[in-house]
Amino acid sequence: MTTITEIAPDLFRLSIHVPELDMQFNHFLVRDQQPLLFHAGLKGMFPLLRDAVATLIDPAQLRYVAWSHFEADEVGGLNQWLELAPEAEPVCTFVGKVVSVDDVALRPARGMTPADVLSTGTYRFRFLATPHLPHGWDAGLLFEETRRTLFCSDLFHHFGNPPPLVSHDLIGPSLAAMQQMQQGPLAGYLPYTPQTEGLLAGLAALQPQTLALMHGSSHSGPGGPMLSELAAAMKQACVAE
Repeated sequence: MTTITEIAPDLFRLSIHVPELDMQFNHFLVRDQQPLLFHAGLKGMFPLLRDAVATLIDPAQLRYVAWSHFEADEVGGLNQWLELAPEAEPVCTFVGKVVSVDDVALRPARGMTPADVLSTGTYRFRFLATPHLPHGWDAGLLFEETRRTLFCSDLFHHFGNPPPLVSHDLIGPSLAAMQQMQQGPLAGYLPYTPQTEGLLAGLAALQPQTLALMHGSSHSGPGGPMLSELAAAMKQACVAE
């Protein structure tokens, strides 16, 4: 089943917990004049997500489908959304558009640079290029400027089926998840690169008030300090001494 929670005004978290993985897969709908979905989801999850979206808007009226990087749980269901919503436009980083999306999507993507602004009516979005953060050359994070929401993709990943929204620090659960994954075949899931600290500092400077996470609880409250601390946690988990 899909759990639906309004974590900020007009921002709905659509969460599917997979017990076999002990992990949430979260998708975010911005209900506005031109609705936006962040994370298209896995193909197999599309019926659940479609039905969840239908409780909030007419899914055929979806205008934008966005994501961070080209990965199955972020874009797997993209073409199903594009078939359902004839005016829906894929939205990603410029690199994502030219290296992957335009070859596989039913319609060309809007490849955004940090200077571009996308308006859904009430809300304004920028796509910030963050290569290899969380992972992938094409990675970027979407920032909503009006209410200062950062769509974090896999940053702050933590396991379990925690509450939809918390106000406490997420560094501990995130560090535990990174250390756990470093011990298995998914080592390197969140790579620490020479650019990691600077990219996270730039995100922290945005002073987000909501952090919308793909895997785990979203966060309400000042997010800048945690983004600054995340660099040290990633280095601790991912860099061999």
